[in-house]
Amino acid sequence: MKSFKKIAVSVFTALSVLSLSACAASSPNTASTENAPAKAPAAKPVTVKIGTTSDEPRIWNAVQSELDKANANIKIELVNLQGGEPNRNLAAGEIDLNSFQHYAYFNKNKEDLGLDLTSIGDTLIVPLSLFSDKHKALDEIPDGGKIAIPDDPTNQGRALNVLKNAGLIEIAPEAGVNGLIKDITSNPKNIDFIEIVAAQIVPALPDVDAAIINCGYATDAGLDPVNGPIYKDEIDLNDPQFQPFINLIAARTADKDNENYKKVVDAYHTKAAADAINEVYKFAALPAFTYDASEE
Repeated sequence: MKSFKKIAVSVFTALSVLSLSACAASSPNTASTENAPAKAPAAKPVTVKIGTTSDEPRIWNAVQSELDKANANIKIELVNLQGGEPNRNLAAGEIDLNSFQHYAYFNKNKEDLGLDLTSIGDTLIVPLSLFSDKHKALDEIPDGGKIAIPDDPTNQGRALNVLKNAGLIEIAPEAGVNGLIKDITSNPKNIDFIEIVAAQIVPALPDVDAAIINCGYATDAGLDPVNGPIYKDEIDLNDPQFQPFINLIAARTADKDNENYKKVVDAYHTKAAADAINEVYKFAALPAFTYDASEE
């Protein structure tokens, strides 16, 4: 998420008198400052509006601190677009950048809507994991059990991919990483999938056998995103199956080379932002960028 010195001139005039009792006199004469140039006003910071779907500020606070340290003269303004359409908002110029989505959703959504948007930088990858209040292991989920999954297209395909990796279902290959419930081709345990708004899945956990919960919601609710799940993917950023789920900062394609936006990305790709990611997600999420680990 960005002196002027007043000049006093003193003139000293030494008067020497050729006399046995020589007397020297000097007196300062400070020039008037009435006609000195006025101080130039400080440049107004450039505001960069960034659309998000979260009220968690710590990562962007770290980015703002890095911009301030670099004297970038940029002020980040976060705009919460939860429940809206952040890519449409971006394309319409209502915001300058957005940061809420992974590549799988971004690429499909901008194609479906005919939006000319471009990624200008990677941010992080956030795990979706399978939690349960009723069972301690994956194989304890009964036939006909209920599993809650997010109802939004950003996360549902990802959730089903996690369940596929867990061996509970198979998905039609043509669905790719954006599969929906209708794309399930094999469901040996006849799992009943309950679609719930992602932010409401944690409260629903006692009512189902298990639930796919976003790491952010899990940590907000006091769940342990590292040791708590009964199944979680072991994420490797170099593994092609996980790369579509890396999150990004998006801009209008016409603005992809905007210098101020590049400075925002550079400020994100720092140790300070990586440390904030680790703090927020309790080391369950991974920074998806390289940075100098020795930075202070």
